[in-house]
Amino acid sequence: MKNFDFHNPYPTTRIPVFARNAVSTSHPLAAQAGLRILWKGGNAVDAAIAAAAAMMICEPVSNGLGSDAFAILWDGKQLQGINGSGPAPAAWTPQYFEKKYGADAKTPPKRGIDSVSIPGAVGMWMALSQRYGKLPFGDLIAPAIEIAERGYLVPIVVQQKWEAATPELKDQPGFARSFLPWGRAPKVGEMFQFPAAARALRLIAETKGEAYYKGEIAEALARFSKENGGAHTVQDFANYRPEWVTPVAKNYRGYTVHEIPPNGQGIAALMALGILDKFDLASHKIDGADSQHLQIEAMKLAFADTYRYVAEPSSMELTPAQMLDDGYLASRARLIDMKRAQDFKAGNPVKGGTIYLTAADENGMMISFIQSNYMGFGSGCVEPTFGISLQNRGHGFSTQPGPNQVAPGKRPFHTIIPAFLTKDGAPVMSFGVMGGNMQPQGHMQTLVRMLDYHQSPQAACDAPRWRFNAGLEINVEKQMPQATVQELIGRGHRMEVINDNYQDFGAGQFIWRMGDPKKEGYVVASDSRRDGLAAGF
Repeated sequence: MKNFDFHNPYPTTRIPVFARNAVSTSHPLAAQAGLRILWKGGNAVDAAIAAAAAMMICEPVSNGLGSDAFAILWDGKQLQGINGSGPAPAAWTPQYFEKKYGADAKTPPKRGIDSVSIPGAVGMWMALSQRYGKLPFGDLIAPAIEIAERGYLVPIVVQQKWEAATPELKDQPGFARSFLPWGRAPKVGEMFQFPAAARALRLIAETKGEAYYKGEIAEALARFSKENGGAHTVQDFANYRPEWVTPVAKNYRGYTVHEIPPNGQGIAALMALGILDKFDLASHKIDGADSQHLQIEAMKLAFADTYRYVAEPSSMELTPAQMLDDGYLASRARLIDMKRAQDFKAGNPVKGGTIYLTAADENGMMISFIQSNYMGFGSGCVEPTFGISLQNRGHGFSTQPGPNQVAPGKRPFHTIIPAFLTKDGAPVMSFGVMGGNMQPQGHMQTLVRMLDYHQSPQAACDAPRWRFNAGLEINVEKQMPQATVQELIGRGHRMEVINDNYQDFGAGQFIWRMGDPKKEGYVVASDSRRDGLAAGF
């Protein structure tokens, strides 16, 4: 058992939850959906699928039935990873985008049908359920169907983001019909019902997901794409398969941190931790300038390499092992100057508005699960018959030569990353932090607080965060001590204090195993930056 200091020095609306069976999500109804499944005799994987399906209805600003997803789970014997990100349609080539958008277009568009790669989340639910589920697949989708049909009262944070996205997306195909039921975004506490999505969920439940990729839903999506100038075909959907993967890992302070391998950015968190491992962080004040400066610089170094090298594995110039090499990370650590901020470039390792949730059960199964439409509502396109809100992950491709250049059947660079912590080969914590490039930064910052400074998961979750953007630009939450911010500015960091914590600093969910789940259970945390809930029994 970790010797946490359960005193929380930060203002928060949350307290840690102790339980033998637990679910933590960013919406209470989704956490309750997962608990319903655990009460029925389901396991952690069953609960995660139920919660994920509910999240698609309860937090449409972040994910939907057209999302991608990833997961890492402890199955009772070993750690497994699954990549549920979808590939480019067969018609997507650099020439396809050049012809439509001109030679100056460096990426596929940010919104619209040509930003949509093939959605993978539903396929990942299917794969998880087939391999690990205890209850019938239809039982797992039932709570989400009920929420979609009966409706729910829109909570505060979700409503804020819904309203903020409306001006940009209101004219995208299907958006207003699905998400502006009164010609505007719902207000806080208004009832939102989503009968089209309920129709889709029923078909998904009845066919164990087959209708999404090889049936009526796939046909509707291909037809919707064609009607709106897209290139997606029924065959593109039929060809999709999620991929079981071995997580990449790095040791830190006696623990091992695990992330999904590329095409995701999880390796950035591992690289940053590998760099920080060369420093005695605990000798510096937890919220002081020295500790924060070291973390910022390590993260910048990691991102420099991640943005240069990470792509679909078959297109990468080097391997994750080369990027995580201890000697290489030590050389990168030596570049850090404690007195000044730097704008780092990529090294050479070669020698010669996402939802996150987690669930755990008393038999020891734990799952770290993340799914996303990417930029808020994603592409803004919503297939109206089935309420399929489509992601815009295709925007993560480049049309220019390089490892992330778009190609048929290729997966784009991905930001969503679940994480997992083990010690001596045994499970310790399933966790994640949502929010674009904030995710590896959130992984690193919260782990440092727990492993170097012994803060509890809830305190680490509530603590003030910073976010690196580019160059020397850093956003920082208003809760960060003013003296620390001023000292960091003095070292050359260009700090902007931000009041909107949700927008810039992500939100996390954490389940830490305290020992034998049947006897000591778990401690569970949920980020106060969203409408979430940590729940258990």
